Amino acid sequence: MRYAIDLKGHQVSQVHSLGGDFSGTDPSGDRLSINSFYFEKNGRPFYPVSGEFHYSRMDDRRWEDELIKMRMGGINVVSTYLFWNHIEEEEGVFDFAGRRDLRRFVSLCKKHGLYVILRVGPFDHGEVRNGGLPDWLYGKPFEVRTTNPEFLQYVERLYAKIGEQVKGLFFGDGGPIIAVQLDNEYMHSSAPWEMTTGISGEWVFSGNEGEAYILKLRELALQCGLKPAFFTGTAWGGAAYSERVLPLWGGYAYRPWIFYSHKGEHPATEEYIYQDYHRDGIECTDDFEPAYRPSERPYACCEMGGGMMCCYYYRFIYPYKSVDALANIKLGSGCNFLGYYMFQGGTNPIGKNGTYLNESQVPKISYDYQAALGEFGQLRESYSRLKAIHFFTRFFGDRVAPMETVLPEGASQIDPKDLTTLRFAVRTDGESGFLFINNFQDHRIMPDKKNEQVIIQTAKETYTFDISIASEENAILPFHFDLDGILLKRANAQPVLRTEIKGRAVYAFMVPEGGSFRFEEEANVTGGSQLFTVQKGDKTVDILLLTREETNRLFILRDGSLILTDAALLEDENGALRLETVKAENTLYCYPADRLQGKAQRLNDQGPWGMYQANTPEKKIAIACEPAAPCRWKLSIPENALEGLKDARLQIDYRGDIGMLFLNDVLMNDNFCNGDTWVVGLMEHRDKLPGTMVLKISPIREGANVNVESAMAARNEEVKALIADLQQIKVQPVYEIKL
Repeated sequence: MRYAIDLKGHQVSQVHSLGGDFSGTDPSGDRLSINSFYFEKNGRPFYPVSGEFHYSRMDDRRWEDELIKMRMGGINVVSTYLFWNHIEEEEGVFDFAGRRDLRRFVSLCKKHGLYVILRVGPFDHGEVRNGGLPDWLYGKPFEVRTTNPEFLQYVERLYAKIGEQVKGLFFGDGGPIIAVQLDNEYMHSSAPWEMTTGISGEWVFSGNEGEAYILKLRELALQCGLKPAFFTGTAWGGAAYSERVLPLWGGYAYRPWIFYSHKGEHPATEEYIYQDYHRDGIECTDDFEPAYRPSERPYACCEMGGGMMCCYYYRFIYPYKSVDALANIKLGSGCNFLGYYMFQGGTNPIGKNGTYLNESQVPKISYDYQAALGEFGQLRESYSRLKAIHFFTRFFGDRVAPMETVLPEGASQIDPKDLTTLRFAVRTDGESGFLFINNFQDHRIMPDKKNEQVIIQTAKETYTFDISIASEENAILPFHFDLDGILLKRANAQPVLRTEIKGRAVYAFMVPEGGSFRFEEEANVTGGSQLFTVQKGDKTVDILLLTREETNRLFILRDGSLILTDAALLEDENGALRLETVKAENTLYCYPADRLQGKAQRLNDQGPWGMYQANTPEKKIAIACEPAAPCRWKLSIPENALEGLKDARLQIDYRGDIGMLFLNDVLMNDNFCNGDTWVVGLMEHRDKLPGTMVLKISPIREGANVNVESAMAARNEEVKALIADLQQIKVQPVYEIKL
């Protein structure tokens, strides 16, 4: 089918500074600021990409390598909740030690060149007990989330303690903290008071004082030393808004919370339909109903679904291809700040008195969230696929950020159940731009698209794209694209990055089957099928072609070199390289071909890529498993089983309702059975192993009925069948190889 977009009359809108509330300068003179459309660094467009990582939900020994993985995956901003009940579980007793050491976590972010957004509450949610509010607040003679002076006195004390921890770490001090988010989803969302769950079922007050409450929190934060370049607030669902706080948005296509009231299958959502989030008067099919004119603020996100937890009544295996598809949709719809919730999964701590600090609707310990990085550092397919978009925003974000969205007629009103119409959008300055294409829909399977055609007409030229795209794929295709002075008129290939190798510019493109390039007539093209050269006069650039599979394995080093590997590649602040891998034998490819010479065993080169082998002695870990009681198994691994390893992960396949793993009678991890393999890392428990591990599978109870037909208040559960099967359990070693 043929589609068309007419850009002949397109005029670029004017942008204006948002003023001093949305800017900051560090001691070296670097300046961050926000205008009415995009972020700027030293006056140039800057594209932030944020990943949520809850520091107190992870053993602090894992922090640094997980932050490095985030940076290697293209994240440049780390967002983190500060859960009040993790910090002050007991009234007046503050804990910033170990996994709660906020200062150390922020300092590690600085060490690895990552900006930070602190989400300080007082209410956070995040599926934490009471949304993060300590239990002891329930008994106080005031309502929470109000401007009541007594409540604000406690908030001020909390903010002051946080301010002490991060003193000197704000952007204006030369630190990495650029923003602070105040109370989350105020006047929109809440959480159960967990101490009443199952009885009266009360919920935390969601608020009713609007901007006055937000501004009071902002005032308290500044008084307590929380002085970021700007403040942020969640904006969806009619949440309270202030023009002194940057509104942030999000989007979730997999919504366990609907099953509080919804019955049946999860419906297809509007999240994979292109919108125009920066144009006044445009109607959107999602919940974008801002309390301001869209043209007056950037469309920025802090909670795009980077995964999703399983709730007790809604369990599913998260489709990882949905994450980069959503990033494509947001970017094509005018988003100038991508932010994922979660990007790094976590493991909840147990409270000081044995209290479980997660909400009752989710597992007590695990907050893996099926995120791009699992709670024990696993690389998910979403992590690998997102790099294509993150590298694109890193290297070409300054081009795309000022470009406005233009949609074909009816694009924003496409029915999510319409699997036929091609979904596309354009971001453009009127002459150049990018064609965004999406072929993913949640809770549906899109068919492959073949022989579609999109015609883009500008005032000077017509660009014709012949489109074929596989099911669940997405793409960003350039037109009138400058390559260091050589014009690429159109490409059926996605620009991924620009680097310099031995003084020469190299552009990497992800090329689908049938990909093609059309350069200006004066350009001369020479070379092969994986690498070719384009010349025009004294200008020369190399074009490196990558498949989707290669792009998923791609990392870029600090010196601009490129590495392909299935493993997690970690580069420290000094350029030292390590592999975190579950394979004893690893093949790597690097460009330029000699980049790993002397660091790994060189094999036969493959085209422009140097081919190397990085091996380590293989280790097998046996695990003994014996039935101990109905639905219980006793597990044991050999003493010193983790010796020489970075980590080891239990992989458990089972049938049942809930899996619970104990070590020395303490709950290590738990899982709502969804049919996927349950993974539990052992690194943080190595000093307690072998210990006594017990696996308990809470069974599915078929035909369960509680018999209360007794004059003496006796109660007894009767069931027709119990389903609790341990199908397989094994230990997967995790190696670290230094290059």
